Amino acid sequence: MSTILGIGECMVELSPRNEGQLDKSFAGDVFNTLWYARAALGSEWNVAFHSGFGNDAMSIKMKEFIENAGISCASSPIISDRVPGLYMIHLDGAERSFSYWRDTSAARKLMQDAETLWAKVRESDLVFLSGITLAILSDTDCERLLNGLRDNTRPNAKLAFDPNIRPRLWNDMDRMRTVISKAASISNIVMPSFEDEQVWFGDATPEDTAKRYQALGATQIIVKNGEDATLVLHDGEFSLHPVTPVSGVVDTTAAGDSFNGGYFAELLQTDDVAQAIKSAQSCAGTCVCFNGALVPFERLTS
Repeated sequence: MSTILGIGECMVELSPRNEGQLDKSFAGDVFNTLWYARAALGSEWNVAFHSGFGNDAMSIKMKEFIENAGISCASSPIISDRVPGLYMIHLDGAERSFSYWRDTSAARKLMQDAETLWAKVRESDLVFLSGITLAILSDTDCERLLNGLRDNTRPNAKLAFDPNIRPRLWNDMDRMRTVISKAASISNIVMPSFEDEQVWFGDATPEDTAKRYQALGATQIIVKNGEDATLVLHDGEFSLHPVTPVSGVVDTTAAGDSFNGGYFAELLQTDDVAQAIKSAQSCAGTCVCFNGALVPFERLTS
């Protein structure tokens, strides 16, 4: 059975429903990507998530939620003195902002059982992580993760990275740029968002972003650019993929994550980059028409 493995954080999500009321779910950028990939992948694919979990009631509910979605997390370490992180979505129209409570998140200790993680990496056809994964780790664990991925990813497997730049998670912006660049340098696929790259790396155009990551060693760079065309640099060739306008947008939370999940699922099944972009854009277009990070499976597969 083929495997896609995501490494990162899942949190408790609170999203607005009515005045004074909130809905509770579970979400986090890497987990969200796996959710959308799981919806699109056939039963011959194993979708796995490596994180850290507490042993409190909410952590147990979170693990049950993940497993019930068909995403395996059973061998992730249990951190007895830690609890899940939590975030709240604030909407201004369809645009979102977030408040976070994650200082004692168990996911910050996901490297506690590194040998188990390396065994999962060696068995995987695609391994995915994000800049948020790296930002929540200690400096030592961040280095261990990147070095371990470099040493344990199979030669014929894909390592995919979304920089997903969140400056509030980093104490030092120079270190943030250094770590993101190192992660990209060991990755086959890089999935940046131009808006973030423009601010934090000074890129003037999406082409500049793609060329910078190509120079670091990535062979497939997908530059997401909101409603503007998606730019692909693949094996040295540029292509532009216009985005079909979407009506009924209510919440842009997880737009990039759903794009990633749709992209990986199609790429792994067909190895067709252009078709994978179409699937990714379609998946993101569905996601932004629902509240919260996760669209129910039945709405994704109907």
